[in-house]
Amino acid sequence: MTRVLVVEDDPQLVRALVINMQVRRYGVDAAPDGATALRLAATRRPDVVILDLGLPDMDGVDVLKALRGWSRVPVLVLSARRASAEKVAALDAGADDYITKPFSMDELMARLRAAVRRVEEAPLAPETMLVETEEFTVDLLAKKVVRGRHDVRLTPTEWHLLEILITNPGRLVTQKYLLQEVWGVSRSTKSNYLRVYMAQLRRKLEADPAHPRYLITEPGMGYRFEG
Repeated sequence: MTRVLVVEDDPQLVRALVINMQVRRYGVDAAPDGATALRLAATRRPDVVILDLGLPDMDGVDVLKALRGWSRVPVLVLSARRASAEKVAALDAGADDYITKPFSMDELMARLRAAVRRVEEAPLAPETMLVETEEFTVDLLAKKVVRGRHDVRLTPTEWHLLEILITNPGRLVTQKYLLQEVWGVSRSTKSNYLRVYMAQLRRKLEADPAHPRYLITEPGMGYRFEG
């Protein structure tokens, strides 16, 4: 049974989440504050954490940072905070996804299932590190991309960006992280570099670059590869 830890101080929302998850055969623990959440995370070892940022005893981002000190458990942030800066702070602290209140229960359940799938999927063996989509195939070992039986020529920067995104399937990768990893900078003034290179990747890989299917933009936050 997949075990979920819900960290939320609104009793009505906790009740709704617990009912919906138990119906879908998840095991659920609930914590009304950060201290209880960290204790339960250590003792119950959940498979996924759903974390509110506005907790009564500490900020949810601090809970996330403490959790990331020893655990890689997927964390879905569930918050009323809508500002891009708040979302980026949570993602940079180690959140795997960010869902804004009010939300659709069906969407939350879908994102929860996606987080569980990413954990359950075994990593590819080095000799079979192939990522295949309907449009293109990426060989991570050979550093090669093929589309329609033809090799796609990527610059070193394009390859680096693509490699980061496809090795984090379904996970939002922040602009700050990409800028730091690829260019060694984290200033938002360099984000135009990122937009240019992502546009080039889409032109080379997507059937309809204006409406990408695989290389998705999360406005104000970053990018996501959907395989």
